[in-house]
Parts: sequence; C-alpha cells; structure tokens
Amino acid sequence: MSQENTPTAATVPAVSPAPTRTRTAARAVGFGCAVLLAVPLLLLLAFVVWIAVVTKDASDFPRAAPEAMASRAAERSQEAYGVLGFTRTLGPGAGQPGVSAENTFGSDACYRGGLTDEEVDGAYSMHHSWALDHVPAGQARAGLRRLRDHLEDSGWDITSYREDVSGDRALKASRSEGEERMWFKWSADRGYFTGGASMACAVDPGRGDGDDRPGDDLTPPDLHPSTP
Repeated sequence: MSQENTPTAATVPAVSPAPTRTRTAARAVGFGCAVLLAVPLLLLLAFVVWIAVVTKDASDFPRAAPEAMASRAAERSQEAYGVLGFTRTLGPGAGQPGVSAENTFGSDACYRGGLTDEEVDGAYSMHHSWALDHVPAGQARAGLRRLRDHLEDSGWDITSYREDVSGDRALKASRSEGEERMWFKWSADRGYFTGGASMACAVDPGRGDGDDRPGDDLTPPDLHPSTP
C-alpha cells in the first residue's frame, strides 16, 4: 500500500498577497491633483497671451497726420453722397442738431482694448459727419438700397440694413476688420438724413504734450451731387 506524501509547509509555494488598491488610488489622486494644478496655470497663461494680443499702444497704430485721415473720410462721404443721388451742394458747418444740415469733421479716442478702457495717448480716429433736412421718403429709400449694393460691390461688409415699420431706414458698413466704418440713417417723421465715415486709428506725428484730439479745427470740403 503506497504512502501518500502530504506536502509540508516548506514545500507549499508562497502565495503573493493580492495587490491592494491603495497604490492605484494614490496614483489616481496624484494625477488628479496634477491636472487640477495644471488647468489653472494653462488658463492663466492663455489669459496673459490674450491680454498681450488684444491690448494696444501707440506703436500698434500707423502714424498719419489728421489732415490726411480727414481727407480720406471726406472722400468716403463724397462717394456715398453721389451714389445716394442728392442734388444739393452741402457746404461745411453745422446748424441745429437733428434739424439743420451738417458737414463737419471730428475725432474719437482710441483705446488699449482687453479689460481696460484706457485711452492710447496720441492716437485718434478721424470721422466725417453730414446731414440733410427735407429728404423725401422715395429718395431716401431708393438711395439707401442703391448705396447698399454699391458698397457690397466695392468690398464693404454690410453689417446692418434695416427698414423699420415706422418708416425709418438705416445702413451700416465696415471693412478692414471693422476699423473703417460708414453709417447712414433716414428718419421718416422728420425727413432727416444723416451719414458719416470714420477711419482707422492712427497716431498724430505732430501732436505735442497736452494737445487736444484733432478734428474740430479742420474744415471739410463741400459735398457735391454726382455728375451725370
């Protein structure tokens, strides 16, 4: 009769303990903490880069005399005035706002952008504004539609074209990534037509410390009807 051999403790292979979840959990926690720390840092870096891109100073704008920018704005207005089909010659000057004819220059401040409304010292945006009184509805409506088509064909983006139920009409256009703009509006209740053109921001190379923004001291040319 054979004798059964019972394995002794020395011959039984040692069984490794099952791996615990402690180390895995620790790794997961460590990875999660790293992600939580990295995300705010990345967001902060992106924010700093964004601020650097969108904020501007005087070196970001071209240097141009106010007279040159004013002349360009007046040329934009003259082109539109002719397309609109007005038959009056509009001389410089301004009467009662919202009532009388107008033909003036002016300028606006330019800002750093981003999260600040700080003005860029020495930078300005020249604009030309004009207005006509006693404009008939038929002339205003047909003229604005004609001008809208003309501006589109000339490379302008029509940002707004509105014909309200009240009878008012309005047209806005821009180009050069919105840095140049034109706007027109006709008020039905008063028969009052306004228009204007603004140029991109520039820095006045002749501006001295303490000088006011340019514009009020410049006289615009007459706006003439288009020649047949």
